[in-house]
Amino acid sequence: MVLKMALDRTGNGYLVDPTIWSLDIMHEMAAEDDITLTDSMVMQIEKAREYFDENSSVPPIRTFSKYVGIDKKILFKEWLTGPMKPITKYGGMPQPTGCV
Repeated sequence: MVLKMALDRTGNGYLVDPTIWSLDIMHEMAAEDDITLTDSMVMQIEKAREYFDENSSVPPIRTFSKYVGIDKKILFKEWLTGPMKPITKYGGMPQPTGCV
């Protein structure tokens, strides 16, 4: 039997300690939020983490869209909201500026 411990998250749902991030934690956070991540969403989260590691910043949506080669409209449709907030939240990154 595997016991899941509650993740320590901020009021906006971001990890209090982003150093604990893993793919399992990503899926657990999404499940806590009643979100099922598709393979495409997971790829986007991994690409955002890659961008963050290389640039020490969260990419703006226009830059991210080009980085992953997916039209912005498709990203918005896939996430049903502004895509960068859930991508960074489930990716264990800081909340992008301009996101409320």
